[in-house]
Amino acid sequence: RTADVVNHVEHRVSMEDLQCLAENIYFEAGTESYAGKVAVALVTLTRVNDARYPNSICEVVKQGPVRESWKTKQDPNISDEEREFYPVRHMCQFSWYCDGKADKVDERTTGWKQSQEVAYKVAVLGLYKGMVEHATHYHATYVSPNWRHEFTVVGRIDTHIFYRWD
Repeated sequence: RTADVVNHVEHRVSMEDLQCLAENIYFEAGTESYAGKVAVALVTLTRVNDARYPNSICEVVKQGPVRESWKTKQDPNISDEEREFYPVRHMCQFSWYCDGKADKVDERTTGWKQSQEVAYKVAVLGLYKGMVEHATHYHATYVSPNWRHEFTVVGRIDTHIFYRWD
């Protein structure tokens, strides 16, 4: 085990990806049951392993259209590496990432501690596989997105309905 990579029987996961997964669990299901947190983690990893999505946890969590900052956009002499980009509000795959709210983790909460535990158990140890039958999507029960008709319903856990992209 090194400072930036966790190795285990099946998986090699960077600490950055583990952090991204824990944050996704926390912000998407921090107040949900343990099973609800596991389900969100599994959807995230299913996307990582699906060719229709990016290949890393952080890229999947942060997926969505971006816009360039006005600060760098106005300067033609700035290199591409120095340009700053921000997610387009309300257009990300995971709503918390671009809802415009400050993403502050309260590290003292049970929700955060469980989110970290679930991220490790799912991404590094490979536990709970199949729990949501390879779901790639979910939404809260209080919304009805149009895309839901294009997918197969897998089930409901807490306040989320899960779907598989067949």
